[in-house]
Amino acid sequence: MNELEVVLNDLTADGEQLDRLVSGLDAADWNRPTPAPGWTIHDQIAHLTFIFRIATAAATDAKAFQAMTAGAQENFDGAVNAALADYRDDTPEVLLGKWRAQRSAVVEGLAAVPEGEVVPWLVNPLPPIVLACAGIMEQFAHGQDVADALGVRLERTDRLRHLVVFAVLTQDFGYLSRGLNPPGVPFRFEISGPSGESWAYGPEDADNRISGPAEDFCLLVTRRRHRDDVAVTAVGAEADRWLDIAQAYRGPAGAGRRPGQFVAVPQ
Repeated sequence: MNELEVVLNDLTADGEQLDRLVSGLDAADWNRPTPAPGWTIHDQIAHLTFIFRIATAAATDAKAFQAMTAGAQENFDGAVNAALADYRDDTPEVLLGKWRAQRSAVVEGLAAVPEGEVVPWLVNPLPPIVLACAGIMEQFAHGQDVADALGVRLERTDRLRHLVVFAVLTQDFGYLSRGLNPPGVPFRFEISGPSGESWAYGPEDADNRISGPAEDFCLLVTRRRHRDDVAVTAVGAEADRWLDIAQAYRGPAGAGRRPGQFVAVPQ
C-alpha cells in the first residue's frame, strides 16, 4: 500500500466513525447548535459534503472545480455560507446519503490522479495526498464540533499523524489569515501519537519548539480548543506567539474557543 492509499484509508475510517455518531440522531438532534456560532449539526455535515464535493471536482474535473469555487477567493465566508444553503432543506436521511456518496467519490477521485500530478485547489495546486490530509483536517474539526454538541468523545488514533503533518506544512496560515508576515524562523515540532509513537518535524536545534500530545495539538491547530485547555507547550518567543494563532486552514480565523469552554469528556 502506498502513502496515498494509507491516507485515503484513514480518511475513510474517520468518516465512518463520524457517520456512526450522527446516523442514529433524530431530527431534533440534527438541529442542535454546535460550538461554531450559528451552525447546527446539520450544517457541519453539509459543510463536509460541500468540501468533499469540490475536492472530488478538483481531482476529476478542473473546469467544474473552477466554476464551483469562483467566488471563494473574494468572499470566503460568503462562499461557505452559500454552500450551506444548498443543503438546508435536505432531511437528515437525504444529507447523509449525499455525504456518504461524496466521501466515496473523493477517495476514488484522488486515488485515480496519475502519479506525480497535482490538482487545483483554492490557493495553489496540491498533490492528491496533501488534499487528502486537508480532508482529514476538515473531518477532524467539524467532527469535533458535532461531538462537542453531543457531549461525547470521538476515538482518536494514530491517524492523527496526517493532520499533524498537514499542520506543520501549513504553519504559516495563522500569520497569513491575520495579515501578518510569517517570521521565517525554523520550528521544531515534537508530537506524541495516541499509541505513544513520537513524531518529530523540523531541525533538532531550532530555538522555537512545539511539543505535546497529538490530539491536543490537532484541537489547537483546528481552533477547537483554546491554548489554555491543551497540553501543548512552546519554547521560544515565536513558538509561544504561534500557539495563540495556530491555524491549519485558510480563510478567516474566527473567534476560536474560549478558555475553559469545554468540560473534559471521559475517555
